[in-house]
Amino acid sequence: MQPFKTLLRVRHYEMDALGHVNNAVYQNYLEQAAIEHSEHLGLTLDVYRELGGMFVMRRVEIDYLRPAIAGDTLEVATWLKEMRGTRAYRRYEIRKQNQEDLFVNAEVLWVWVDVKTMRPRPIPNFLQEKFLQISI
Repeated sequence: MQPFKTLLRVRHYEMDALGHVNNAVYQNYLEQAAIEHSEHLGLTLDVYRELGGMFVMRRVEIDYLRPAIAGDTLEVATWLKEMRGTRAYRRYEIRKQNQEDLFVNAEVLWVWVDVKTMRPRPIPNFLQEKFLQISI
């Protein structure tokens, strides 16, 4: 599947005491890339509201390979590894713009939940078709 890519600039307030991006901040980067990927496909927050559901992070696995610092422009690539039932597994790679070396490798389990009950429910076919159309 072709990765979706976005650029994020590291801000000074995202640093930890060592002068690197705080590990917890990377989860924000992953979430932002997933949101931008959805919007790129026309799947905005309004579309999700109409469908009565949302994706929420259930599990995050992150391998921190190199530190990023304030001022770096990071390229965040994301793609769907698998989507079935209530679950979507999304992969991520983060590297400094125009460089090959990975800073972060991650996988996130997203679950589709009903916004009223916050209980998992099957991902609507409409969403699966939109996400899977880019794999052709």
